[in-house]
Amino acid sequence: MAKIKKQDALDYHSLGRPGKIEVVPTKPYNTQRDLSLAYSPGVAEPCLEIEKNPEDVYKYTAKGNLVAVISNGTAVLGLGNIGPEASKPVMEGKGLLFKIYADIDVFDIEIAETDIDAFVRTVKAISPTFGGINLEDIKAPECFEIERRLKEELDIPIMHDDQHGTAIITSAALLNALLLSDKKIDEVNIVVNGAGASAISCTKLYLALGAKREHIVMLDSTGVIRKDRPNLESTKALFATEKNINTLEEAMVGADVFLGLSKGNIVNKEMLQSMGDKPIVFALANPDPEISYADAVAARPDAIVATGRSDNPNQVNNVLGFPFIFRGALDVRATKINEEMKLAAVYALAELAKEAVPENVNLAYNSKNITFGKDYIIPKPVDNRLIYKVAPAVAKAAINSGVARYPITDWEAYENELIQRLGLDNKLMKNITIRAKQKPQRVVFAEADHYKILKAAQQVNDEGIAIPILLGDTEKINKLIIDNNLDLKDIHIIDIRQKNFDEKRNLFGDLFFEKRKRRGFTLFEARKAMLERNYYGAMMVETGEADAMISGLTRKYSDTIRPSLQIIGVQKEIGMVAGMYIMVTKKGPVFFADTTINTNPTAEQLVKIVLLTANAVRLMNIVPRIALLSYSNFGSVDNAETRIIREAIATLHQDYPDLIVDGEVQANIALNKDLMEEQFPFSSLKHGNVNTLIFPNLASGNIAYKLMQEMGTAEAIGPVLLGLNKSVHILQLGSSVREIVNMVTLAVADAQVKNNVFG
Repeated sequence: MAKIKKQDALDYHSLGRPGKIEVVPTKPYNTQRDLSLAYSPGVAEPCLEIEKNPEDVYKYTAKGNLVAVISNGTAVLGLGNIGPEASKPVMEGKGLLFKIYADIDVFDIEIAETDIDAFVRTVKAISPTFGGINLEDIKAPECFEIERRLKEELDIPIMHDDQHGTAIITSAALLNALLLSDKKIDEVNIVVNGAGASAISCTKLYLALGAKREHIVMLDSTGVIRKDRPNLESTKALFATEKNINTLEEAMVGADVFLGLSKGNIVNKEMLQSMGDKPIVFALANPDPEISYADAVAARPDAIVATGRSDNPNQVNNVLGFPFIFRGALDVRATKINEEMKLAAVYALAELAKEAVPENVNLAYNSKNITFGKDYIIPKPVDNRLIYKVAPAVAKAAINSGVARYPITDWEAYENELIQRLGLDNKLMKNITIRAKQKPQRVVFAEADHYKILKAAQQVNDEGIAIPILLGDTEKINKLIIDNNLDLKDIHIIDIRQKNFDEKRNLFGDLFFEKRKRRGFTLFEARKAMLERNYYGAMMVETGEADAMISGLTRKYSDTIRPSLQIIGVQKEIGMVAGMYIMVTKKGPVFFADTTINTNPTAEQLVKIVLLTANAVRLMNIVPRIALLSYSNFGSVDNAETRIIREAIATLHQDYPDLIVDGEVQANIALNKDLMEEQFPFSSLKHGNVNTLIFPNLASGNIAYKLMQEMGTAEAIGPVLLGLNKSVHILQLGSSVREIVNMVTLAVADAQVKNNVFG
């Protein structure tokens, strides 16, 4: 798990616009007519239509895609009863997850009320605003009664995710674990350690799947919940046992399944060793499980183990469930989320884990072939299929159980709508980050005496993305670390101007001289060059003392790249370098090239830029669909500039027939598949969305990405340097910490490929 610093968390939530979510208009608002339609007098018309037919509120407002995340702050994460204001960051975070995973809009509502009757009245009073309600972080046993009453008294989907989210995910995991263990759910003995909202809901859902009540032993903080315990709460009484056992140690003997929703490190190896054959262990306390994954598999190699941690196999993560359950419920205007819908989500998740894993998931986890088995019993959160596998299953269950008011009839169209809703390729950086973490590479930071670089180095180190090496003035670096309260005590610092580096500098200088002695460098000049950090860092990468280098925050691009070109050199098969930006848009990533290197490329150079860019896009597990841009469309203008593009296209079509590429074409045509098909049906680009744009010159490419970046239409990641023999990447002048971290992540992934670390 990534190490999170207090100040980093506070900065994340406070810097720039405070909080994590905002309201964004979905209709034009630039003219007086737009405003008259949006508000008075035009808004009166939909108001009157809704008055006549209240169901039209779904037609004319955002209600159908709007969920309230509601809490009173009485059971926030592991923090306890911290109050409604203190719960707001969590509720905003839940809203963010709804949006990025299922394109559901959220208002978070924090209610200063602990009385059940008053809380229920408040939620009922505001419910006309929303298409659904997600109750969150409300303590037990009040949460059970609140959810029950709201479900009875309102006609929109309502779910307390703390109860049902974990229940749904663990139920899917349990079904698959039992299948792999060759056990039947109605025969297994289950120990549940914890009796809060989540544990109770999990156990109830296990009963719905076929588990036997008499085979379940539940424990709370005072021990085994037995029928002879006085003053038992009604929710706990459901699972009180008649067995004469009192402790967790006694309960574990011979058990088939352990579910932990309690606190860390309370289960030892001996307890696991006392369980039955092929035990199933779900240790879900966070951040520390009841028993660590490593200890569990060491004690019982035959066990199937799941935790709540992302750094272990089989992570039980509620994000596998709630976004897609609400998505399906909203899309059929369900009046509730019932047992049938929850079970449909369970079975959909269980079945998805058995299917062949998409290549992007394998790449994200640096695996050649993740397959159904003891280390993969539930899908990964990055699996793009979740939205169009789970949401339709939930929607169908709502229809079949009679709670849907807007039945779906064309399921293929619905699935396509779900795929398009998010722009699923936007998870690109998340997948690359996961991949980088599997085999972190050593990255030289050539400008380490700068706060942004040190902050980024700390972040990639904390998150396990990279192993930083800092080049710079030791005294200045240490002062920056102290002044900014950074944690870099274990990071290697190299101050190349210190006497103890003389020998290494001279060695590097001699190696550099051998490379450049016939290119104008004397031995003296070669050794002197090693006093410059971009030369020294590049030589570290060249000699294998580092795997990648990041530089350019404070110096011109041309000055920064020159040492790497001279020392590391370009790939022989292409013989040139190019620069690419990744523009992350709502519809997915779009790759721009060349944006940083080649001023006025020839036809031959354009071909090489295309090949370099296509190869980079493929390494991100995306099929490149490439348009060579111009102000001309397929010969509509004939001059020297457009003829260069046409010559490049002719070469590409002849020598690389499998490459999906065409041009010259205007940008609006390239990005509009329907327009392309209408105007130029002969083009191979009409069959899908273009994701790679090759610009005719440096000016156009550079202007385009900077316009998009500054106008807020896309996040720019780059520049990604293409064509070098080893991984070196040059930052934009003045890059933000986030941009530096993104570039380091890409540099690590690049180094992994070039070093063939995965075989």
